[in-house]
Amino acid sequence: MKKTLLICMLVGLSFSCSDDFFDLKPQGRASKEQLSNKNGVNALLIGTYSLLDGVGAGNTGRQSTISNYVFGGISSDDAVKGTDAGDQPEQSFIEQYNWLSDNTYFLGKWWHSYDGVARANETIQIAGSPDVKDMTDAEKTQVIAEARFLRGHYHFEAKKMWNNVPYIDEKIYNAGDPNSTKVPNTEDIWGKIEADFQFAADNLPATQAQKGRATKWAAKAYLAKALLFQKKWAKAKDLLDDVVKNSGKKLVANYHDNYRTAGNNNTESIMEVQFSVNDGTNGNNGNAGDNLNWPYSATAPGRGCCGFYQPSHNLVNAFKTENGLPMIGAAADGSLDTYNKVDLPNDEGIVASAAFTLDKTIPVDPRLDWTVGRRGVNFLDWGPMPGSTWIRDQAYAGPFTGKKWMYYLAEENSTTHSTSKRNVNNNYRLIKLSHVLLWLAECEVELGNLAVAQDLVNQIRVRAKTGSVQDESVTYKVEPYPAGTFAAKGADYARNAVRMEQRLEFAMEGHRFFDLVRWGIAEKVLNKYAAEEAVPGKEPSGRTFNKRGYMAGKTFTQKNLYYPLPQDEILNSQKDGKPTLTQNPGY
Repeated sequence: MKKTLLICMLVGLSFSCSDDFFDLKPQGRASKEQLSNKNGVNALLIGTYSLLDGVGAGNTGRQSTISNYVFGGISSDDAVKGTDAGDQPEQSFIEQYNWLSDNTYFLGKWWHSYDGVARANETIQIAGSPDVKDMTDAEKTQVIAEARFLRGHYHFEAKKMWNNVPYIDEKIYNAGDPNSTKVPNTEDIWGKIEADFQFAADNLPATQAQKGRATKWAAKAYLAKALLFQKKWAKAKDLLDDVVKNSGKKLVANYHDNYRTAGNNNTESIMEVQFSVNDGTNGNNGNAGDNLNWPYSATAPGRGCCGFYQPSHNLVNAFKTENGLPMIGAAADGSLDTYNKVDLPNDEGIVASAAFTLDKTIPVDPRLDWTVGRRGVNFLDWGPMPGSTWIRDQAYAGPFTGKKWMYYLAEENSTTHSTSKRNVNNNYRLIKLSHVLLWLAECEVELGNLAVAQDLVNQIRVRAKTGSVQDESVTYKVEPYPAGTFAAKGADYARNAVRMEQRLEFAMEGHRFFDLVRWGIAEKVLNKYAAEEAVPGKEPSGRTFNKRGYMAGKTFTQKNLYYPLPQDEILNSQKDGKPTLTQNPGY
């Protein structure tokens, strides 16, 4: 290169080097020209899909994992951070409602959401270009519809996190101009999210040959979810009715089939995030974003590390039943519920070497033991969960472990990556028919159709009653609501029953916090939870034990309904010397 420049200088009086000589193409990345064909467009679309799992946006992965276990789980009454007090303090701050705008978890989630938006926009821009000549108009429209579905998803993730967020479409986005995405966050973007899902619903096929691609049913269900967040009950109901009646989806016989590799992409699934292992990659195609959330023992699933994301006592108690029904009251915010007054027996404070026999006579919903690992109860095919040897610091984090993403011992190696037993190919079910049925029940309650709502809830409860159970020695008792219960007890009871059913059905799946916020009950529920989880527990036998004392005095306020925008992103948004992003109130 230096020799060439010297030659050009020497002959410069008589000749000139062509400007094209210096027009070097960037190395290590594809150009627009290279991507302007069917293969290039599909590669861009796959790249947009690849971020669905939350891994690959330049952060740690756990900050944006599809399970949202930090932002939707440990910030709620479903789970605690787990591990020990000193590990990942950023998660501790989130769990305890001490939210600061410089928390790296908020920044990582922001990066991921808008990286996904950028990839979707690049796909739409090139797919819609006249330079792509080897695709039909119909093929281009389908790609754009899939990309708009994904753009809707990534914006939805940002909206439910921060509420006040910018919407960036393909007309705004310019990869060559960093200022193009410096858009104010003062507009409510729900309407634009709806438009993306509506376009997808109008232009996607009912089924796809490749698993994991969006369909019109996934788009309609997701659009309905966006409407639920806005309390547009009638519009959401119409969409959900359509999915139930015409999608061909049906509940699988066994609840647990939705939480094991053998049940991937089953008849209940509407949209799944696909994971794969031993596919020639480094393991990040497995569920790498959740790889901290495993028992802390080499004899357990995952084979050791790291003890994060443990179920709360409150969640475990919620699975108790009375006459086969949840122990709830007729207050929509759950303030009259009785399930948390006495705790289910457990081994909190009892070392693994000490004698322990779990009292299994207290009736519980069978979904408890498909969701939570507790000492003395079978843990898939690993035998009875042994207690504190699987827990990193029981005194700090409690005696329970999560279960839905775990694998069977008999499936080890076939369902785990060769370099890490914690990277598994058990898909994340983003939308299932069970979601649709309970969202529809929610709409029916709000529209005054209590009997219809009860029938929908009972479909879920009958499946729980008739399906497989984890441990035959446990007293499982779950029943459908008797005819006329919702109507007799009133709308607030029915509302609370639907909300409880969503909690039980989707526990530890990262939805709970966002549900509490959209229902308008987060402040009351979470302050009650923090106060009760901070004081010693009490079993029916009278035994007392410590819970999570570090929650004492922790307060959830109105500002905590939404997370703070990352301070770095506000600074980076400056245009003409002023930031275009505005911080959320209270931060």
